[in-house]
Order: sequence, then structure tokens, then C-alpha cells
Amino acid sequence: MTNQPETVTVGQIERPFGVRGEVKVRPLSDVPGRIEGLGRVSLMGRNGQTLETSVTHVRRAGARFILGLSGLTTPEEASLWRGGYIQTIRGAVPALPDGHYYECDLIGLTVRTDEGRSIGILEEIWNLPGNPVFVVRQGEKELLIPAAKELIVAVDLPAGMMTVRMIDGLDA
Repeated sequence: MTNQPETVTVGQIERPFGVRGEVKVRPLSDVPGRIEGLGRVSLMGRNGQTLETSVTHVRRAGARFILGLSGLTTPEEASLWRGGYIQTIRGAVPALPDGHYYECDLIGLTVRTDEGRSIGILEEIWNLPGNPVFVVRQGEKELLIPAAKELIVAVDLPAGMMTVRMIDGLDA
């Protein structure tokens, strides 16, 4: 997922919902009120298409949200954005406490071991019930690393680097 530096990705559109062009959204943030407080947003489609629009209404649906967007009025229009991302102005989102990061800032980081060996690029984050999992890929090789404080030694966003401690069973 690529986004402009002045924006932050706060959700992923899973699918259309209902007959009025609403979308079901998986939040990509654990900051309370983030999705409910959205106003102007940009949609970024999987094909690179973008749409500037505003959120007309939000309601919770379990761990997900149903959003109405002013630019989408039919299920067919909403389905064009399936798998796309919702972005907002970075200044419109609160700063996170130390040791917490927006998913969009972590995606794309080079991951290396605490011994200095490069193991790949963080390409996805799976939000599993027990713990998020970082999906690190290097060529055809894929490594799954639990996002646990014991394993994440350092995150250096300006340098684009994450350092992890490898344990038995995780070795690349």
C-alpha cells in the first residue's frame, strides 16, 4: 500500500454493504474514535484510482464499520472500491504514544535481525485475535513475525528500518 506522505491510511474497504452505496470497512488503527471522526477522505483503489469524498455517516458493525460516502450511491459504485484504502490528512489524526505506529507507516519497512541480517520487507500486517502478525517477504520467501514487544527490538521510521529478535521457530 502506498500513500502520500501527508496522508495516513485508516481503513480498508472490505465490500459494499446494502443498496445505498455504503461500504464495510476494516479499521487499520486501534485509536478510539478514529473512524467515527472522519470527515474528508481519499479513497485509494487497488488499481491506483483515487476519489476525494466525504464521510456522510458511520455506524459500528462488530469490529468493522459501515460508512456512507458522498461519492458512492449504489452497490455497483461501492464494489469498485473493494480492497481499497481510506486515507485522511495526517494532521487530522492524533499522534500515537511512544512505541505505537500506524500500520501504513510500518508497511514497506526493511526488516533486519538484531544481528544485522536483512530478512525482507514488511508487506502486510494480519490483525489476528491474539496478536498482529507482520508478514515479511524477500523474493519468494515469506516470514511471519508476531508483533510482540519481546521480538521487535526497534522501529526507525526515518531510516525505513525495523529490527527484530529471531527466536527458535522463526528463523528465516
